Amino acid sequence: MNTTSSELQRTIDALVQDGKGLLAADESGPTIAKRFKRIGVESTEENRRAWRALLLGTPGLGEFVSGVILYEETLAQCADDGEPLPQLAARHGIVPGIKVDKGKIALAHAPGDEITQGLDGLGERLERYKVQGARFAKWRAVYNVSDSLPSRLAIEANADGLACYAAICQQAGIVPIVEPEVLMDGAHSIERCAEVTEAVLHEVFHALHRHAVVFEHMLLKPSMVVAGKANTNQASVTQAASQTVTVLGRTVPPVVAGIFFLSGGQTPEEATAHLDAINRTGRRPWPLSFSYGRALQEPPLETWRGQAGNVHAAQQALLKRARLNAAASLARYDAKEERVG
Repeated sequence: MNTTSSELQRTIDALVQDGKGLLAADESGPTIAKRFKRIGVESTEENRRAWRALLLGTPGLGEFVSGVILYEETLAQCADDGEPLPQLAARHGIVPGIKVDKGKIALAHAPGDEITQGLDGLGERLERYKVQGARFAKWRAVYNVSDSLPSRLAIEANADGLACYAAICQQAGIVPIVEPEVLMDGAHSIERCAEVTEAVLHEVFHALHRHAVVFEHMLLKPSMVVAGKANTNQASVTQAASQTVTVLGRTVPPVVAGIFFLSGGQTPEEATAHLDAINRTGRRPWPLSFSYGRALQEPPLETWRGQAGNVHAAQQALLKRARLNAAASLARYDAKEERVG
């Protein structure tokens, strides 16, 4: 095994641990501004720093969380005592990672579809992020769903972008998280979601193979197979789990190091219940865990509300959600625990 492969394997070993998942704290400026607005907090750099320092400084979080996905701004920020935030995470046993895509734009000649940008200069940026402490990266592609969306062009173009990103990461000694998100927005059925997700994942892994990406040294961050939010016929947790595991089994090579689901607009409780049901379903050759943003952050954010006096209570709220999701990743979640402080 060469030096880069050994480096990638060490990062994979640190991230993929039984009973642990990832915290996504990589919200863009507009997204975190929206979340702060709901709790009456202005999105200043200082408030964003204070919030992310609260998350990463949570005592005991490393028991349930193996890695954190950071926004570029956070890599250069420090805790109250001056310790760089990536170093604070690492000291708690949490591997720092970085979101590297530059967001989505409309895909030309494909009305209703979108494409993710950010490949230009990615290699140079990764070198800088690595010096700042990042050991893995994340790139998100989104797929809008309707009777006609996503188009074949969108499926192929986004797969190629994800694969190109992943290849550049591995060459730099950075573990890539590949995130193809089939959006919950819309009125589509769970069957339509399954159809789209299967087509998307097939194309993604074909593209990864073409770009010589080593499957053992990457992680997949997919959406779960659920009905659109506007569909009046919502599937049960068990049905969603069965559909999700079936689609993954048809598309994801068994050597992929791990699958860490995104929560994709689910409530914290829904995301935990779905993860638990998935881990109780069928034959699964990969570890299945969580890489949640809002589904982990919403309860502590509501508790914090920008007040220094609420930091401890907010950290306890984060710890509770992390603990419940860790249990779900082991198929040991008990909904009664939701009522326990």
